[in-house]
Amino acid sequence: MSAVLDAEQRMLKDNVDKWLAANVTPLIAEHEANCTFPFEILDDLKEFGYLGGKIPEADGGFDLPYMTWGMLMESAGYCWGSLRTIVNITNGTIQKLSRFGTPEQKDRWLKPLLANQIRTCTGLSEPNVGSNVRGIETRADFKGDHYVINGRKLWITNGVNADICLLVARSFGNGTDGALSTFVVETKSKGFSAKRVSKMTLRPTGTSELEFDNVIVPVENRLGDEGTALSGTLAGLNTARVNIAMGAVGQAQCALDLSVEYAKTRKQFGKPIGSFQLIQKHIVDMTIRTKAARALAYSAAARLDAGEEAREDCSIAKLYATQAAFEVADMALQVHGGLGYSTEYPIERIFRDTRGGMIPEGTSEIQTLIAGREILGLNAIT
Repeated sequence: MSAVLDAEQRMLKDNVDKWLAANVTPLIAEHEANCTFPFEILDDLKEFGYLGGKIPEADGGFDLPYMTWGMLMESAGYCWGSLRTIVNITNGTIQKLSRFGTPEQKDRWLKPLLANQIRTCTGLSEPNVGSNVRGIETRADFKGDHYVINGRKLWITNGVNADICLLVARSFGNGTDGALSTFVVETKSKGFSAKRVSKMTLRPTGTSELEFDNVIVPVENRLGDEGTALSGTLAGLNTARVNIAMGAVGQAQCALDLSVEYAKTRKQFGKPIGSFQLIQKHIVDMTIRTKAARALAYSAAARLDAGEEAREDCSIAKLYATQAAFEVADMALQVHGGLGYSTEYPIERIFRDTRGGMIPEGTSEIQTLIAGREILGLNAIT
């Protein structure tokens, strides 16, 4: 890692890691048990660039390069997968508002988000729609000065906590019938409801099912031009995939570090288990996967910094890093034996959370098809 980061980046990472270890790590067990998230920590994390890191300084951001942003995602993943997830969901809305928002929309929602005064979610996936964004069924009917929105969203991170929802819906009646548009829906609106969905991974992130029952949304809440949501959503997927890849690298490194320490201190048959050949093989295999995943993720970030679209690199980084992180966590569980099962120790949480990384922002299967299309020039996705 030191080979790809400059002195300023290494200093930032060192400061971030120390702060997270001192201020966030002690909170994790309680919030995992209660399926809650300590949003107040974002007040301090925003000073490191965790809120608005990728938007221009003119909008209140830090205008960080992808390498630095990826480094922050790695540190967040190392500390807690749920932290990286909440940070990314929040910044997804921040970046969309910065790029497409009017001055009034930025005053109304962007500034409070940057100040950690409101919370957000992204309404994209639906009960019948996952990787195929073009299949979205939620509809927004234009009524002159407002839209009426009906539909359901599923697997929405932070939905039960959000004050606003960045909703993608199929708009009708304003000259672009059936095209996808983006709306900022205030969750206090009549007809909006959110229900928590219990799941195996990232339990504190408030995953939800959202329902829109004749929700009235003013025209001024539409973000960007009518019918432009598809291109805007697809354009953001590359960076989102690198974010997940970097978070997975952090999770893998954490599982590896815990395993190395345990292998050195845990004794069986009168000597540390790290002296056993099969334990050493696990540690070496974990190290190879972690280093390879990091190299792919930073390489993708570097290409984004160079102004390249880098679809192949981003998809391969996400594909490999998330699979590698789960394999590393699986081996870490084996190294730790019975202790790895304990909810009082991080390994079982890392094991669960890394398994979840292979699904969002396009499953591993979808990433394979995207990479195949880029390499061969032949599209297997119909």
